[in-house]
Amino acid sequence: MIIGILKEQVDKRVSLIPSTVKKLTDQGYQICLEPSAGQFSFFEDDKYREAGAKTCSREEVINTSDIICSIHPLPMDEYKATKEGCIVIALFAPFNNPSITTDLKGLKVNALSLDMIPRITLAQSMDVLSSMASVAGYKSILEAANIIPRYLPMMITAAGSIKPAKVLILGAGVAGLQAIATAKRLGAMVEAFDTRTAAKEEVESLGARFVEVAGAKDDTSAGGYAVTQSDDYIKRQREEVQKRAINADIIVTTAQVRGRKAPILIPGTTVEKMKSGSVIIDLASSTGGNCELSKDEELVVHNGVYILGNSNLASRMPQDSSTLFSTNIFNLIKHLSKSGEFQLDMEDPIVSSALITMEKAKEKT
Repeated sequence: MIIGILKEQVDKRVSLIPSTVKKLTDQGYQICLEPSAGQFSFFEDDKYREAGAKTCSREEVINTSDIICSIHPLPMDEYKATKEGCIVIALFAPFNNPSITTDLKGLKVNALSLDMIPRITLAQSMDVLSSMASVAGYKSILEAANIIPRYLPMMITAAGSIKPAKVLILGAGVAGLQAIATAKRLGAMVEAFDTRTAAKEEVESLGARFVEVAGAKDDTSAGGYAVTQSDDYIKRQREEVQKRAINADIIVTTAQVRGRKAPILIPGTTVEKMKSGSVIIDLASSTGGNCELSKDEELVVHNGVYILGNSNLASRMPQDSSTLFSTNIFNLIKHLSKSGEFQLDMEDPIVSSALITMEKAKEKT
């Protein structure tokens, strides 16, 4: 079978890196690479060729590949040129873009959406969302450190001492925990809030203080996403967050509700009361944002407060992000390769969750 690697149109990452290509060729797959696909992730074409890949035009990759790997979905008109029954592996995000499944029907492709892979033990090594969230959480603190007009750690100098910055993390999932760990490494004072009481132990193990608001709905079955809370809980949550936000130098927000607009955790009235020079990094900006004043892919300055909306910070670290993404895809392909052949077994919980459109999928025999 031929696996095609496309150059991303709006992203510096690449779906498969040379070391992964070597593993796939060792398993008998042929690799067809669009030239310069890894250029912005610092993986040169020569490295791919050394790993066994063949460079092909974009048209040839699309026309000949049995499996196409991409970070983002292809432009809709390109699906018409794929082989019948071609498997396209990408982040289709059907919860955020419900029309994608309708648009893909009748286009003879099997669409495997990486963001739909269930967060179960069997699929941990294929969990692209967690991999990218970890990078985003790390990068969020570095972005904030670049913007904030002060030190993060305590500094003792001949001219006097500087107190450490106060960092507030809203949401202690994968991104939030990595943000906590990074902020602590840089010497900041960190506290974190999460609706899941189970997150308390993880937060405290990283040396941060856990902020509790009683009465949250359980979200253990939400796959790492937030769940919609009661109006009373949201009111008390906002009051507690506002109290903490007023004293924070940096706030990182990570809460997203799958298929719905992100909950507003920092209304404009809270921003008005924050210190001039403080920073908000909103990782949920693509779905509306946790800060009322966030704008996706923009840096907004309001009343002296810097608000960076960016749900795709992983793309700002394209080399390591691509390495993790590539490993996730390899583990998925390896899992679905049975007896030397790639199979879509609808009894497999990973396939049944991630396969959003099907054209001549091979059933289990």
